[in-house]
Amino acid sequence: MPRVSKSEKVPEQMRPIFDAVVSLTDEVCKKHLNEEYATLARQAAAAFCRKRPSPLSHGKANSWACGIVYALGAVNFLFDKSQDPHMNATDLCNAFGLSASTGAAKSKVVRDVLKMTQFDPNWCLPSKLDSNPVAWLITVNGFMVDARAMPLAIQEEAYRKGLIPYIPERE
Repeated sequence: MPRVSKSEKVPEQMRPIFDAVVSLTDEVCKKHLNEEYATLARQAAAAFCRKRPSPLSHGKANSWACGIVYALGAVNFLFDKSQDPHMNATDLCNAFGLSASTGAAKSKVVRDVLKMTQFDPNWCLPSKLDSNPVAWLITVNGFMVDARAMPLAIQEEAYRKGLIPYIPERE
């Protein structure tokens, strides 16, 4: 799965909407989650703004902000009590002033538009990439392998093609 652009660049006409959504995601992430979630939320909001037409053009900023963080939470198992940080879906939605059903519905739109899935390396918290098995799977000669177990030349090529997040340290 090739990497997606993590730019925060948005079309000028989308800047006010982006700023409104990001101010909300930054606030909730700062208060309840962490900077990694805030950064990914800004990047996801920007990616959403670059879609043509952008769904962010319609609806309230707080519902889209919630949907974005909720979608990222689904990818990163935010709702699993064994994870750090952890927050249940109802509390997350309440932080944006929304019901859980509204947050879940907007999250579904975000996940569909940005093609997010659980363990998605493109939307994984950087601190969780090492333990994300999907981030390291590549196909070599028709076989799925963990890139971390492959020779350096294969890792370098996989990184160049955007198939792995970085070249792992050698022991």
